[in-house]
Amino acid sequence: MFAPRQTVAGRADVVLGVDPGLTRCGFAGLRTHAGGIDVLAMGVITSPSDMDVAHRLATLHQDFDALLSEVEPSAVAVERVFFQSNVSTAMSVAQASGVVLALASMRGIPVVQYSPSQVKSAVAGSGTADKLSVQKMVQRRLGLQSLPEPADAADAAAIALCHLAASPLASRVAAAQGARS
Repeated sequence: MFAPRQTVAGRADVVLGVDPGLTRCGFAGLRTHAGGIDVLAMGVITSPSDMDVAHRLATLHQDFDALLSEVEPSAVAVERVFFQSNVSTAMSVAQASGVVLALASMRGIPVVQYSPSQVKSAVAGSGTADKLSVQKMVQRRLGLQSLPEPADAADAAAIALCHLAASPLASRVAAAQGARS
């Protein structure tokens, strides 16, 4: 399911998974290679809640831009904004997601968005898996000694793993559709 694969000139795939948020933006940079998957970076980018939104977005922009330079991903996988009942939370997540999407796009890095249920299904085998089940599968897939913490970073790693599982099929489908055109 998570078979390592090589990209152009034998370079390993590097995927940056992002769990967008304004207060806490989780990230996980994963590199595939013949021996498996390495964690290049995992953590959260934070901004103080007492700072005005414009400055918080500017801070996220600056920190995420530096992260892109450090990790040099071949793809960025972002959790799609999912609206439940808290409008202000949905707005801040959407704003943070916009910063991430724009920065990756400006660098020419392909961006793919996955719904929470797609991520859970790809990583834990069920679109309704709970957070602990997802964390345990991330721990297992990445060979971590303990559960990945904080939860935002674990979610970002799950998003990156989802992309690693889904992208080979998506690439083949796109190639087949291109061949028919």
